[in-house]
Amino acid sequence: LGLGQVIPGAMSHQEGYIGAMLFVIPGFPLITAGLDIAKLDMRSGIERLSYAVSIIVMATLVGWMVAECVGLAPDDFAPLGLSPLALTLLRVVMSFVGVFGFSVMFNSPIKMAAAAGLIGAVSNTLRLTLVDAPTLFPFLGLSVGMPPEAAAFIGALVSGLLASLAEIKLTYPRIALTVPSIVIMVPGLYLYRSMYYMCTFDTVNMLGWFVRAVLIVAFLPVGLGVARTLTDPRWRHTS
Repeated sequence: LGLGQVIPGAMSHQEGYIGAMLFVIPGFPLITAGLDIAKLDMRSGIERLSYAVSIIVMATLVGWMVAECVGLAPDDFAPLGLSPLALTLLRVVMSFVGVFGFSVMFNSPIKMAAAAGLIGAVSNTLRLTLVDAPTLFPFLGLSVGMPPEAAAFIGALVSGLLASLAEIKLTYPRIALTVPSIVIMVPGLYLYRSMYYMCTFDTVNMLGWFVRAVLIVAFLPVGLGVARTLTDPRWRHTS
């Protein structure tokens, strides 16, 4: 609201409002909760999941209240008007920057954060490209892109496989590379939209966005778990 008083037209752009909301979605405990449950460490997994859900509920509720006060809504983003090549290159750069920033926030050393950023740049760009394939590659004749849930699984799988290679070459902990590289894939926008529509009593939209968010959140640790199972014999067995 204050920015709108200084910069004319700022209130008509939803990107900044949505982008600011995404930082309060606790992607790290969501992902690690899924990994703990995959290892049958139920106590740790449920504790982390409960912590993440508590923050998500409170953050999205407060976000909805503020949005109602200032007249904002999580509408669709305006088209960027970029060529497929420019859009892909920008996604690579911004994915690296985003994952690098998350790694720094998790107190990772700069070199480790850069390695996670490179992994995230590849996997997140691949995920977005699979979803937007009909637009980016019209010559393929595709009518629809890959479902976001399947693309999230593939992105997480690629992150896990690349982190396994990086662990061998760089001796960095695998978890310190994989989790930051897919935190950027957590569907914070979907979670916020589901809460927003619930508070506005739009049940149909609320359920639609909530189910999409839950499926993506579920597939991210599944992708990491599959990659870990393929590359780490200790994950193939339980005690």
